[in-house]
Amino acid sequence: MDTTRLDLNLLVTLEAVLAEQNVTKAAARLHLSQPAVSAQLNRLRREFDDPLLIPAQRGMIPTATAMELLEPLRAALEQVRAVVVTHRTFDPASAALTVTIACTDYLQAAVVTPLIGRLRARAPRVRVALRNLDLRQLESQMAHGEVDLALMTPQAAPPSLRARHLFDERYVLIGGRRHPRLRDGITIAEFAKLEHAIVSLEGGGFVTSVDSALAALGHKRHTVLSAASFLHIAEIVSRSDLVALVPERLVRHRAKELKILECPFPVEGFAVGMVWHERNHGHTSQRWIRETIVSLIDRSSA
Repeated sequence: MDTTRLDLNLLVTLEAVLAEQNVTKAAARLHLSQPAVSAQLNRLRREFDDPLLIPAQRGMIPTATAMELLEPLRAALEQVRAVVVTHRTFDPASAALTVTIACTDYLQAAVVTPLIGRLRARAPRVRVALRNLDLRQLESQMAHGEVDLALMTPQAAPPSLRARHLFDERYVLIGGRRHPRLRDGITIAEFAKLEHAIVSLEGGGFVTSVDSALAALGHKRHTVLSAASFLHIAEIVSRSDLVALVPERLVRHRAKELKILECPFPVEGFAVGMVWHERNHGHTSQRWIRETIVSLIDRSSA
């Protein structure tokens, strides 16, 4: 038998015909016409090179080959049905899987941290593997199943990937609670004279788009620290007289140790979204993870 050409529907028909030992009853059970079932039975006879069912005084009786096939066939089809049912009725409390998420360290703190808390409470057997976001490799990583989900600016995603907007982030100005010159209503000139910490994602840079915006307003700021990550900026600022512009979600819970103010001039924010491959779009567990992230974002934005 050439199993590459075998239609699973034929096996379902074979199970019904062997169980009913009657083509008419099998057709009713399968919601098919009697001629359709008879045609499928003829195909099965050719595939197995055996009559499978032979006429008898009352209905039909299975051949020895058919009798040998019945129980293994039932077991195999039940296993297939169980897989389908499990896929459709994902139970987070018992599901065991690993989800690989690619994102920046900022989004690890802003989105993945609350996600882990939710997973521990509702899906304790779900593991999360974090990877650094690599835009050049992302499409290939997702196509090969190396990354399940990316948290990023959706506009930067390859067009072949699916994307969903989560929230719009904005920058706020932070400094230590006892900073002597940081206050509400600070002017642009006063802002520029402060000592600044910035984040250079490429590493080592002392100029960002904020400096271009300041230059257009006739000012230049004094930058004394260039960091490769936002994660430690708040801690550094809280222990010094430095100030920094950081994503708001990163510091909104640190008002007791930081002054968190509006920037004295407009600073462009950025969008955050989820990106995933078509191969994961309909997967029940992956969809549940995405919906869980959306619910966490909606809750934190309320």
